Amino acid sequence: MTRSRRSFLQASAALVTTRAHAQVDFAQVQARPLLFPRDHGAHPEFRTEWWYLTGWLDGPNTDAAIGFQVTFFRTRTTIDAANPSAFAARQLIIAHAAIADPSRGRLLHDQRVARAGFGAASTSNEDTNVSVDRWSLIRSPQTGGYRSVVAARGFMLELEATPTQPLLLQGDAGYSRKGVGAAQASFYYSQPQLAVRARLTRDGSSEQRSGIGWLDHEWSSTFLPNNAAGWDWIGMNLDDGSALTAFSIRQQGTGNVPALHAYASIRPRGGSVQTFDARRVHFSTLAEWTSPATRATWPVAREVRVGDRTFVTQPMMNDQELDSRFTTGAVYWEGASRLIENGKPIGRGYLEMTGYVAPLRL
Repeated sequence: MTRSRRSFLQASAALVTTRAHAQVDFAQVQARPLLFPRDHGAHPEFRTEWWYLTGWLDGPNTDAAIGFQVTFFRTRTTIDAANPSAFAARQLIIAHAAIADPSRGRLLHDQRVARAGFGAASTSNEDTNVSVDRWSLIRSPQTGGYRSVVAARGFMLELEATPTQPLLLQGDAGYSRKGVGAAQASFYYSQPQLAVRARLTRDGSSEQRSGIGWLDHEWSSTFLPNNAAGWDWIGMNLDDGSALTAFSIRQQGTGNVPALHAYASIRPRGGSVQTFDARRVHFSTLAEWTSPATRATWPVAREVRVGDRTFVTQPMMNDQELDSRFTTGAVYWEGASRLIENGKPIGRGYLEMTGYVAPLRL
C-alpha cells in the first residue's frame, strides 16, 4: 500500500467513524484589509484554502522547457470542533504535484492527503508553512521567498521561489468576488514573476534548472454559486514584467451558456493594477483535446479578451490532465501554456480548468 493511499484511508476512516458531526459555522468572506505576514498563513475557520505554485523551468533551448505545479489544500471538515477525540479529522491537508515535459508527452504527477496532526500533516496560522507526508511549502519571513520539497512517486522536486515584485492583491484589495451575490467571494492574492531555482530528480538522475513562477493563495467558505460548473483561470508572467490574471466562472448547461462571473487584472512592472469586470472579460475556445483517460474534452487553447486586448494561450502539450478524484474529488486540466498577442509570444504561465468531467464541488 502506498503512503498516499494509506494516508487517504486513515483520513477517510476518521471522517466515517467520528461520532460527533454537527452543523459547522464556517467563517464567511467579508471585505477587510489583508494583514501580512499573518495572511500568508492558514485560515482554519474557513472551509477551503489553497497555495498554488506554478511555473516554467528553462532547459538548454526553448523547446526543452518544462512546467511544474505544486498545490497544497487545507479543508475544514464538518466534524464538530468541540469533539474531544484526538483522531477527529477536523482539518484535511491535500497536496498535488506535477511535471509537464513535452518529451514525455504526459504529466508526471502524484498526490497526498492526511488529516492534520500526529506529525502527518500541518499548517501554520502565522505564515506559509504547510506540509503533508514529506511534502512541504514554507515561506521565509526574512526573505519572503518560498521553499518547496516534493518527494513524489516518479520524481523529486526541490525548489526556491524568490519574489521580484510586490504582492498582487486581486479584486478589491484582496476581496475577490466569484459571483453576483455577496456570498460567493474569496480572499485572494498572487505573487507573480517569481525567480525560481529548482533541482529535479527523475529516472535516477538530477538536474538544476531555473525559471519563472507564480503563486496564488486563496481561501473561502462559499467559493462558487450553486449552478456553477467550474472555472477557467490563467496566471501569466509577461516578458515585459507585467502580470496577467483572468478567470471565468462557467455556468452548468450545454451550448453557449453565458458565464456566471468573470474578472481580470493586469499589472505592469512597477505600475498600478488595472482590474476588469465581467463585461470586459471573455474566454473562448480555439482548440480542444479529448482525454483518453476520462473522455473529457478540454479547450486547451484559449482566446482571452481583456478590455481592448486579445490574448491567446497555447499549451506546452495537450495531455496536462490531473485526476485528483482520489483526494479532492475533482479532475483538473492544469497546463503550462504560452501567451500570445498579435501573433507574437509575450509571456508564459498556466491555464487551469475545472468542471469539464463533472460540476466542481469544493
